[in-house]
Amino acid sequence: MVVAEAKTSSKPLIAAATGGTPSRRPVWFMRQAGRSLPEYRAIRADRGMLESCFDAALVCEITMQPVRRHDVDAAILFSDIVVPLKAAGVDLDIVAGTGPVVARPIRTADDVAALPRLDAAAVGSVSQAVGLILGELTDAQALIGFAGAPFTLASYLIEGGPSRTYENTKAMMYARPELWHQLMAQLADITVEFLRVQLDAGVHAVQLFDSWAGTLSVADYQTYVAPHSARVLAEIAEYKVPRIHFGVGTGELLAPMAHVGADVIGVDWRVPLDEAARRVGPGKAVQGNLDPTLLFAGPEVIESQVRRIVRDGEKAIDAGAVGHIFNLGHGVLPATDPDVLTRTVELVHRL
Repeated sequence: MVVAEAKTSSKPLIAAATGGTPSRRPVWFMRQAGRSLPEYRAIRADRGMLESCFDAALVCEITMQPVRRHDVDAAILFSDIVVPLKAAGVDLDIVAGTGPVVARPIRTADDVAALPRLDAAAVGSVSQAVGLILGELTDAQALIGFAGAPFTLASYLIEGGPSRTYENTKAMMYARPELWHQLMAQLADITVEFLRVQLDAGVHAVQLFDSWAGTLSVADYQTYVAPHSARVLAEIAEYKVPRIHFGVGTGELLAPMAHVGADVIGVDWRVPLDEAARRVGPGKAVQGNLDPTLLFAGPEVIESQVRRIVRDGEKAIDAGAVGHIFNLGHGVLPATDPDVLTRTVELVHRL
């Protein structure tokens, strides 16, 4: 698919992402395939997270559950950002209530040198899952592939798991910049390979999650992170599909994040979409940005806030954005009522 064709796509998400006129305002939710759905909890009752991510049939089923239930305009591949690390041979697990935990954190030059490369065959089940999902989607629905950006992967590997302060990550970044860039380059290789597997299998768009980039200053982001994210996005540009880039707490980073090569910039709930569009600059679409906690506030509040986001999306287009994709400003929270999500999708489509 070339960009000119994308603008006239029958898929509303692709049209909005590429400056076309979508048949309806596209909407999907980060973490829509997962913990908020009772059917997901039932199918995962006796299966570990990583085990589930390498089962093609299960990935297809979980990916499709919210599409069937909510009538969203895109499916996002059910996976986790540490899947390519696990497939490459890194000893890690996803611990319930904690998140990814790395058995032996990367702290030394020897650790970095020992980081394995990703063989595409090791994620063959992901490729198979994409094929299965494409067989389930309608012509109007898009499939989004995804990967974690090098900085976020590095933070898990160095800290050994989730962190609030990222002291070990930043210590390597500041004190050993050559080692840092070596690690980031190797993680960029892994990320590119993982995205290529999904793109070769036929995903219609990809989202690069730099979940924890918001912990950085603009200067640090530009020095230590942007070159590696830019390389990832540049090396998949040949596929001519929309590239979405998102991070949490990245309001101050929107301009440099836009410059790394994404076509769509995801915005969390802290910055209005029209202001985000001004920071991003013209020529890109914006995605977002309803606060996930507002879905607990009752129907009147939800309707008011959804209408506000839609208005902000229109203002963003007036400010130079080529389109608006409705989403949350982060992922669906586990206790969210699925029926509320369904009604939110219906409202967005009516508006």
